Amino acid sequence: MKGVRWFLSMTVILAACGGQAPSEPAAPAQAPAPAPAGYTARPHSSLAEVMRAITFPASNTIFDAQTRDPGAPQKEGSRETTTEKFASLYGGWQQVELAAISLMETANLATMPGRLCENGRPVPIDREDYQKGIAGLIEAGQAALKAAKAKNVDQIVDASGVVAEACGACHGIYRDVDIPGPGQRERCTPPPAQ
Repeated sequence: MKGVRWFLSMTVILAACGGQAPSEPAAPAQAPAPAPAGYTARPHSSLAEVMRAITFPASNTIFDAQTRDPGAPQKEGSRETTTEKFASLYGGWQQVELAAISLMETANLATMPGRLCENGRPVPIDREDYQKGIAGLIEAGQAALKAAKAKNVDQIVDASGVVAEACGACHGIYRDVDIPGPGQRERCTPPPAQ
């Protein structure tokens, strides 16, 4: 009888704490909830706006973590960097983790059909070089997330290199081009076939 009471007590405690009773199997993962009726996923901004709103601040948070340990105590009154400014919310290493997640999720946004570049041209999601750049963005986010979870500044330095390479892969082809003029091409325009 004493054993039965112990088992029931543990079951109640585990249930109250969100745990599972010892004999219960784990619940299967649930599929994501469907979108609301009538909703169709569509872009609400240009690729440049997505990059400026999400990728730019996220990558700068990761770059900032190279020189300022996010886990180090913050100086009172000091709010010089992105990491420091928002340390009271999701600060420290968690902020770097969230920045890494932002990079990976941006890959979904940057490949959403119908998204346009700032100049009104379609994002070149069907091009191999663009897809390679997007894969690099995911890889960069994964490297930064791993480093942030390890709370390791040396790994963040390495991950920052991966982030810079991922950004450069697309920027060198699609963003860092001259202003249109004779013999020059616009941003977000694929280079001529070689």
